[in-house]
Amino acid sequence: MSSQKHLMPPPAALLKPLSVPDRLLLGPGPSNCPPRILSAGGRQIIGHVHKEMIQIMHEIKLGIQYAFQTQNPLTLAVSGTGHCAMEAAFLNVVEHGDKVLIAMNGFWGERATDIAKRLGADVYQLVKAPGEYFTLEEIEKSLVQHTPVLFFITHGESSTGVVQPLDGLGELCHRHNCLLLVDAVASLGGTPVFMDQQGIDILYSGSQKVLSAPPGASPISFSMRARKKIFNRKTKPTSFYLDVEELAKYWGCDDNLIRYHHTAPINTFFGLREGLAILAEQGLENLWKHHKETSLYLCEGVKKLGLQLFVKEPEARLPTITTISVPKGYDWKEVTEYIMKNHGIEVSGGLGPSAGKVFRIGLMGYNCTKFNADRVLHALEDAFQHCLKNKL
Repeated sequence: MSSQKHLMPPPAALLKPLSVPDRLLLGPGPSNCPPRILSAGGRQIIGHVHKEMIQIMHEIKLGIQYAFQTQNPLTLAVSGTGHCAMEAAFLNVVEHGDKVLIAMNGFWGERATDIAKRLGADVYQLVKAPGEYFTLEEIEKSLVQHTPVLFFITHGESSTGVVQPLDGLGELCHRHNCLLLVDAVASLGGTPVFMDQQGIDILYSGSQKVLSAPPGASPISFSMRARKKIFNRKTKPTSFYLDVEELAKYWGCDDNLIRYHHTAPINTFFGLREGLAILAEQGLENLWKHHKETSLYLCEGVKKLGLQLFVKEPEARLPTITTISVPKGYDWKEVTEYIMKNHGIEVSGGLGPSAGKVFRIGLMGYNCTKFNADRVLHALEDAFQHCLKNKL
């Protein structure tokens, strides 16, 4: 028998140059990166525990504290996308058998339910129709009924285009001995959130929406209440990589010496640092106002085209992501594909409960301009003129 080994040939595709199309991303994320962030990501790599990298991580932490409006020492960026931050939030706070209440009015409530169940939590749901938000009265009734240790709610429900009012929610949860966990992936920087003043115990976001940085580094912060729950667990979290006690040491959250935990996505951190720097330079109040004004401009344009906005109450509309009802007889996929092919613009369909019902247009961060709103309105008008109505 011959012992000669046969080498597999190199893949033909990898012998060709990298091909990436130039597109305007006006879906629910990611956003296009500004040149400053692209340039930061292209810098030469440095060591993940070099003193310069530790300084950059410190600046990221300060940026997150500003963006979240919090003084929590336990504030950092998880090395992963927004999903990773969501998992880290649940994984550190929830133990097997803990009661968890999930506010569900779109896709992210569904995803939170899945994660909590995998951790062995006793999960209850407070359900509303897609396009609606929750009142304090509805939430309190559910808190009294189920007595959870954790309540999850989505601030910016990107699948439906709803923004959830947060005032009074932290106080309500604490009155019922419950921690408040808020998903701000689609809302951070585009609409007000005040972590400390609103009594939010765990808040997380992503880097690829309003911050306009590449996905892969996700801001997260824990209040002293949340921290107490984490540090008094009966069992260790099932993930070492997402263990916040370990990450806190890596990020120097207690002014301790930095201790190696994992190799951070260094160049992604460069991009996140610049995204937070841009946010700080422009100022939160200016950004909130700018996103609101651009969203209103887009909504007026949508109405002029004779289209229906999915979220009925103007105050409940998420400024970063606008949802439009798919007109009767049109195939949403045909419309989005036409816009991509003929205009080079990404517009998305629905997700989860809104699948097949809506178009989602994101004007976030670097992409949040009236010029881009005009571009997408022109593309929509063109698509509806050319996409034949379904004959069925």
